Amino acid sequence: MLQTIEQINNVVNNFIWGVPAMICIIGVGLFLSVRTRFLQIRKFPYAMKVTIGRMLKKREASDGALTPFQAVCTALAATVGTGNVAGVAGAIAIGGPGAVFWMWISAILGMCTKFFEVTLAVHFRETNANGELVGGPMYYIKNGLKKHWLWLAYLFSAFGVLTVFGTGNATQVNTITTAIDSALYNFNLLSEESAPTLNLVIGIVLAALIALILIGGIKRIGQVTEKLVPFMAIIYILLAIGVVLINFRSIPAVFGSIFEGAFNPAAVTGGAVGSFFMSMKKGVSRGIFSNEAGLGTGSIAHACADTRKPVKQGFFGIFEVFVDTIVICTLTALVILCSGVPVGYGEAAGAELTISGFTSVYGGWVSIFTAVAMCCFAFSTIIGWGLYGTRCIEFLFGTRANKPFMILYALVAIVGATMNLGLMWNIAETFNGLMVIPNLIAVFLLSGVVVKLVKEYFEGEGKTK
Repeated sequence: MLQTIEQINNVVNNFIWGVPAMICIIGVGLFLSVRTRFLQIRKFPYAMKVTIGRMLKKREASDGALTPFQAVCTALAATVGTGNVAGVAGAIAIGGPGAVFWMWISAILGMCTKFFEVTLAVHFRETNANGELVGGPMYYIKNGLKKHWLWLAYLFSAFGVLTVFGTGNATQVNTITTAIDSALYNFNLLSEESAPTLNLVIGIVLAALIALILIGGIKRIGQVTEKLVPFMAIIYILLAIGVVLINFRSIPAVFGSIFEGAFNPAAVTGGAVGSFFMSMKKGVSRGIFSNEAGLGTGSIAHACADTRKPVKQGFFGIFEVFVDTIVICTLTALVILCSGVPVGYGEAAGAELTISGFTSVYGGWVSIFTAVAMCCFAFSTIIGWGLYGTRCIEFLFGTRANKPFMILYALVAIVGATMNLGLMWNIAETFNGLMVIPNLIAVFLLSGVVVKLVKEYFEGEGKTK
C-alpha cells in the first residue's frame, strides 16, 4: 500500500515540481519584483526598521485579533520549523551544496511575493461569526477577484486542509521524535527496541498539547507563539554561529562549493548529484517549504493582526523570509558543510544530519540543546499550521467545522510519530506545490491592487514627515 502511494506521489510530485512550476514560482516572484522595482531590496532597511520597531511595541490587541508582534510570531512559528533543520539537510543531501544557492534566489524573490500576499490578506480580510479577523488567499480571491474565480478559493482551501496534516503536523512530529531519539541515543539512554514505544508516547503527549492550544482560540495561539518563537530562534542561531566560527577556515571552501554546486553539482558531489535541475528543484522547493513564500499560508496569520495599514503589515512578509531563509536556513547549511560531517549525497537525510553537525563540534552534550531547539521549532510550526488549517476548513464548511478539525489535526501527531521520513517529506512537498498554483494565480491577477496600495502608503508617509 505504502509503495503504491509513493509511486503515485512521485508522479504527481515530478509534474508539480517540474519545469513549469519552477518557471511559475520564479517567474511570478520576478514579475512582482520588477513591477515594484525590487521593493524588497530598495525598501529593505525601511522594512527592518518598521517591523522590528512594531515588534518591540507592547500593546493589547482588540478582541478577535492579534497584536502585530503576535501575528508575525504566529507566522514565523509556522515558517521557522523543520524546513530550516531537516529540510535544509535533505536539500543538501539530494541536491548537493548548490541547493543552498537556489534557496537564496527563491528567498530574494520570495520576499516580494510574501509582501504581496500579506498586503492582500489584510486588505481583503473579513470578520467571522466568532468576531475574529480572518483572511488569506481564499479571502483575497473571494473579495478581490470576480465571482468566476471563486473556484480558486475553494481549491486553495481544499489543498490547504490536506497540506496541513503533512507539512504542518506529521513532518514536524517526525522531527521532534528524531531529535529526542538522537539525544537519548548519544547518552545510551534509549535502545532501538524501545524507540517505537517512546515515539508513540511522544505522539500522544503532543496530540493533547496541540488540542489544548488550538481549541483555546486565536488569543491562546498568539500568547504561545510570542513566547516560544524568540526563545527558540535565539538558542538555535547562537549554537549555529558557534559552529561556523569554530570552523571559520572552511568558510571560503564551503561558499565555493555552494556557488559551483549550483551550476555543476557533479563536480562537488563526486557525481552523486549530476543534475543541475535536481539541485535547483530541491533548493527552490525546500526553500518554499521553509519560508512559505508563494504558498500564501503565512498571510492567514497576518490577516489576524490588529492593524489598519495593509502595506505596513506587508513588510513583515519581507522580514519573515529574510529571517527564515537568509539567516536560519543559511546557518543550518553552514553547520552541515563547515563541520565536515559526511553527507551521503543522493540519499535521503533529515534532522539527524544537522544534529551531527552540531555534535561533531560541541560533543554529544549539545544534542540536548539542539533537540530542545528543534522540538520548539517543530511544535511552533504545528501550532501555526493548525491555525491555517482551521481557517481553510472554516472557509469550506463554516465555523461549526473548526473544533472537529482541531481534534483530528491533533490526533495526526500520533500517526506522524511513526511514519517513514522520506515518504512523509515527499507527500508534504507535493501538497505544497498544489497550494502554490491557485495562490500565485490570484497574486498575479491582484498585483495591481498592491502596487496602488504601496503608492498611496508612501505618499501618505511623505505627507506625515
